[in-house]
Amino acid sequence: MFAVKGTFFDTPSPDALRMREGYLVVDNGRIRCFCETLPLELRCIEVLDYTGKMIVPGMSDLHLHASQYRYTGTAMDVALIDWLSNYAYPEEARYADPDYAARLYGAFTQDLLHTSTTRSCIFATIHTDATLILQDLLEQSGMVAYVGKLNIDRNSPDYYREASPEAGMAETIRWILTSRSRGYQYALPMITPRFTPSVTDEYMRRLGEAAAEYGLPMQSHISENTDEIAWVKALCPDTSYYYETYSRYGLFGGTTPTVMAHCIYSSPEECRVMKEQNVFIAHCPTSNENVIAGIAPAAMYLREGYHVGLGSDIAGGHTLNLFAVMAAAVQMSKLRWKFLSSDYAPLSIIEAFYMATVGGGRFFGKVGLFEPGYEFDAAVLNEPVNHSVIDLRPEERLEIYAYRGDGKAEAKFVSGRKIL
Repeated sequence: MFAVKGTFFDTPSPDALRMREGYLVVDNGRIRCFCETLPLELRCIEVLDYTGKMIVPGMSDLHLHASQYRYTGTAMDVALIDWLSNYAYPEEARYADPDYAARLYGAFTQDLLHTSTTRSCIFATIHTDATLILQDLLEQSGMVAYVGKLNIDRNSPDYYREASPEAGMAETIRWILTSRSRGYQYALPMITPRFTPSVTDEYMRRLGEAAAEYGLPMQSHISENTDEIAWVKALCPDTSYYYETYSRYGLFGGTTPTVMAHCIYSSPEECRVMKEQNVFIAHCPTSNENVIAGIAPAAMYLREGYHVGLGSDIAGGHTLNLFAVMAAAVQMSKLRWKFLSSDYAPLSIIEAFYMATVGGGRFFGKVGLFEPGYEFDAAVLNEPVNHSVIDLRPEERLEIYAYRGDGKAEAKFVSGRKIL
């Protein structure tokens, strides 16, 4: 048992920011209580003193591609399909080399460690051994992650495609079983078809069977681009909606916990099923603007009770800093409200903070809030210089950090373990 002292920010509801000065007492990885002063019976426990520091719940990045990290910040003027062909596929193919994978995934893991992110859902590549290298590195870091070996057997270059559903499943099962034999506690496997255009019906069916047999969650993309939606319809003419290309194989929520990235153009029917089946939406505003995809109705998703969190979507997105992604979520919602639809007012910075913490954290359990019984995930931050002397409201301090802070954590905790 130990206590952490400082200034704690969290969001008990999407429209309520709470700031408290005092101590959080942590017992066996979970929050026991908050107190302004330690009671007599707890004054013997260790106290980690971060007086004057902003302490926020650890953030959950629901969607990113670790294998694209090397070229983050380039090709930001290229639309999605060309971006995949000219940048994503050639780079991901290089991970067939274990030495390359170890070097690049090592850099990615170290950089992620120093952000406010404590949990994430990560796409790797089609290469089993490279994916296991990434899991090894994440496991050693202490961060919690679901990691996916990609499944691709169509509509990608010959040099970056699995030979058949049978060959792809053989490697996927090898990866799942090796993950289990290594006893990972933090870097867990997640079924990851890239998206419907990359995966044949037969392969998708087999992936659904594997998710059910091994009790695994899944992640993919949906309704990111209008051309993509038309492509899916041409590839799967026996379906009426994009989501059916996943749901008919048991890969769209329900008993299979699911994260779907983007959901920019989801139809009312697709939205209805996402909500009913508790599908988590990974809103990726920095990526959506960079690859010219569109503006997701994030304010609607949040206010109408969908499960929605944030994703950096490296390398469509240009930063691992989820505070910057929060700011982009607010900015993009303003554009949607002004130019596309006035049905929902723009997101506030408090709502964006909620999405980054509680919204995404729920995919991992009781994560993202400083309340008794929640896992103690937290990041200790340095606020921008000189703002500590200005009389600011809590939401203004949060907003300044989102727009001006560097996003780097001074200290970081995951399930009560200090990992930084």
